[in-house]
This record gives sequence, structure tokens and C-alpha cells, in this order.
Amino acid sequence: MKGAYILIIKLQKDMNIKIGKLGNIFFKAGIYAYVGSGMKNLISRVKSHFRKEKKLHWHIDYLLKKAKIQAVITIENDQKIECDIANTLSQNFKVIKEFGATDCRCKGHLFIILPIPTS
Repeated sequence: MKGAYILIIKLQKDMNIKIGKLGNIFFKAGIYAYVGSGMKNLISRVKSHFRKEKKLHWHIDYLLKKAKIQAVITIENDQKIECDIANTLSQNFKVIKEFGATDCRCKGHLFIILPIPTS
């Protein structure tokens, strides 16, 4: 199965996280949506995000060391629609610039959907 996916991720508290070559990024506590694709094997790609022990390679790998996946939405499709989904989300939600978008022209593939107030 080929297609795209959206990870719904929760970060419990505000923090700076080093994201590979992007460097340190400040993340507000909240619910995030990350858009990715699995054009060889969608299910294997999604499952890889749940592994605790793995080499940190993709931007999302660094974030998932500190945050937890809450839900996954998969979209089966033979076409690469990841950027279409990201561009649609960018019209309504704040994008984390360049996150997950080093191989395309998108602003980013990670969006803060719902900030969580911290006291």
C-alpha cells in the first residue's frame, strides 16, 4: 500500500529540541500534525515512527524522542499527495518552518494544531 499519513502528536511542555541540521527549535506545548508519505510501504513507514530504538535521521525522529503520537491518519493513494496535504494545512495552522520539508518546496510538514496553555 502506498500513500500519505498524518501523525497527531502531543508535546506535554514547552521545550527547545535540537532537530538535526535545523538546529534548536522552540516548541510550545500542544498538539501537532506531521504530514509524511510512504510510497514504498505506507504501513511500514508509519510503524517506524513508533519504534523507540532507532537512528535519528528524519526531523520527526528528533521530535518523537520528546513527544508522543496520539493518532495516525493514513490516506491510501498511488500519487504523492504529501505536499498537497501540507499546503492545505498551512492555510489554517501555524507551520514549523522547514520541518520535514528539505526535499520539497513546502513551508514545512509540521503544524501546531492546538497549543496547550502552560502555567
